[in-house]
Amino acid sequence: MSAPKKIGGRSLLITSATLLSLSVTAPAALAAPSPSTSPKATPPARMSTVGGARLGQPGTQVNLAPGVPVLPKGISARSWIVTDAESGEVLAAHNAHWRLPPASTLKMLFADTLLPRFPKEEKHKVVPSDLAGMGVGSSVVGIKEGHTYSVHDLWLGVFLRSGNDAVHVLSSMNEGVSQTVKDMQDHADELQAQDTHVVSPDGYDEPGQLSSAYDLTLFARSGLQKKDFRDYCSTVSAKFESGEIRNTNRLLSGDTDVPVYQGIAGVKNGNTTNAGATFTGVAERGGKVLLVTVMHPEKPAHNEVYKETAKLLDWGFQAAGTVGPVGELVPPKSALPSSEPSASAGKSAGKDGSGARPMAGATTDSGSGIGTAAAIAGGALVLLAGAAFLINRRWPLPDLMRRRSRP
Repeated sequence: MSAPKKIGGRSLLITSATLLSLSVTAPAALAAPSPSTSPKATPPARMSTVGGARLGQPGTQVNLAPGVPVLPKGISARSWIVTDAESGEVLAAHNAHWRLPPASTLKMLFADTLLPRFPKEEKHKVVPSDLAGMGVGSSVVGIKEGHTYSVHDLWLGVFLRSGNDAVHVLSSMNEGVSQTVKDMQDHADELQAQDTHVVSPDGYDEPGQLSSAYDLTLFARSGLQKKDFRDYCSTVSAKFESGEIRNTNRLLSGDTDVPVYQGIAGVKNGNTTNAGATFTGVAERGGKVLLVTVMHPEKPAHNEVYKETAKLLDWGFQAAGTVGPVGELVPPKSALPSSEPSASAGKSAGKDGSGARPMAGATTDSGSGIGTAAAIAGGALVLLAGAAFLINRRWPLPDLMRRRSRP
């Protein structure tokens, strides 16, 4: 039913990104603050120290030194973080562990949890109960009762249009919303995303649904290990039953006041009344791959979240290699010494217990494509206290992204 948008005969539905790091910092157990819509909301004095003590401090954390560019002016986001996707170093952060409503950026966790569970060719006929319980005013891709969709098309709806209807159909296929919420929370815990409390799988505003810039970056980093995740989040436009759909990530698709960002390769945006605008993006320039998450800019300007993300990406590419880190992205629990099988691993098995479905956090790259085999061979396997953990593993960015990144 669907097909990726073509430009010059080349498909945009191709692989992108890179990642992973290692290091361990014990999480701090914290009570969840109530979300606030006040324009003068301030971060709590005490936040999690996962990834480093400085990340638990309110305010901006950066190691300025001779040769390090100053941070860009005009960043109004309540929380943001700039990280090196390969080393896992946090180059700079501002209230990185402030627990805030995540909006549709939570769909990164949804996708990372469920993507490996259903073959993309699998078909599903939508029944009324599949679409029950969606929040008023939800973003939708146009799923219709009685119509049959492939899993591939449903994921296009999730990534390109942030369709809560597609999320609910996939959740129904996963034994329902409640089970999916539990699976997502289990996977967040496996990723050491201690700031995250999942209430709805689509990120719709619900009391107590919280995450942080730090955790959203962990979700992106984990998801980008999966080829399908990279494919979907880097797709600019595609055909759908309701017509052509276009990615609402403006750094990827562009807008009147936001140019396409050079080197952009995903990931996910969100916007609700309570959360404001949220965004996590991954981009590559000059062999460096950065992940930036921005949550709730206070400026009311159109597309402000993308403008602030672009500024932070620009700074990160200038500062990378010269600025000292203020923290780091932690690995999943399964990479820690003497780790026991995680809760998310238990959910990865098929219903018959055969383990037919891979673990939600597992890399599912097929290794196909020009240059992929060589890239994988060049990736480093690092042992972390006896546990294998992948870092510096490269996948080729989409051709379009490489063209965009050239001067």
